[in-house]
Order: sequence, then C-alpha cells, then structure tokens
Amino acid sequence: MPRAEQSIVIHHDPDQVFAITNDIARWPELFKEYRHARVLTTHRSGWFARLDFELTDTTGKTWRSWCILDYKARIAITQHALPTSPFRSIHFSWHYQPVENGVRMTWIQDFEIPPDAAISDAQALASVLDTMTSAQQHCKEVLESLSCYT
Repeated sequence: MPRAEQSIVIHHDPDQVFAITNDIARWPELFKEYRHARVLTTHRSGWFARLDFELTDTTGKTWRSWCILDYKARIAITQHALPTSPFRSIHFSWHYQPVENGVRMTWIQDFEIPPDAAISDAQALASVLDTMTSAQQHCKEVLESLSCYT
C-alpha cells in the first residue's frame, strides 16, 4: 500500500490551525481542489469528534467521507466512504506538532490502486505527493494571511 507523507510549518497557533483546517465548510477556501463542502453530521464527546461530510471537487465529482478529530492530541483521521474512485481505498491522517513560532502540519495518505488501474502505484504516489505539496502550500498561505493571526 503506497504512503504519501508531507509536512509544512505554519507560523501560527497550533490549536487555531487545527480548528480552521478541520472546519470542513472552509475547505473550498483552504484547498483549491474543492468547489463545495458540507458537513452532514457532527458528534462531539469530550476532546473527540466525528464528522460525516460531503465534498465536491472542481470537476463536479462528489463523494462522502468521515473524520475523527482528537482535539487534545491534534490529530485528524479521515477516510473516503463512497465513492473512492480512482482509489480502491484511501485513508488520511493529519498531525499537528507545535514547533517554535508555529505548528508542523504533517499529512499522511495511505491508498490502494485497483489492480486494473491505468496507472502504477509509483505514478499514483508521485501524483498524490505533487497534489499534497501544492495543497499544503496554498493552505499555509491562506492561514498565514488570516486576520485572526495578526
């Protein structure tokens, strides 16, 4: 199972970065690949929450996912529910580690490509890493420009 992992440092409060990047309704603002995001259900208990949500990308493709948030450890675990295409399965975890003057945000994406896919695992991994790098950079730029950090 291929694994893509990428980190970026965002120069602001770790709790604010965690809260904003896990506010699903804001994903079209934070990530260029989403046109629409809608939270379907939210269940919170203590420092944990489960979100069920729907995303639509810029091509109009819509899918559902779920996310478990650990507010204490600053970890988000997400999985696509339906559909998962072009992946056979896809799992995400985002980790937020406080560092001097900010937070190191690390995204890990484990995925499987169907055996009959038109691309290899290596090609899919390269594409995922390119997308991840671009998405993290855009997210950093948006977060560091928000007035709540001034």
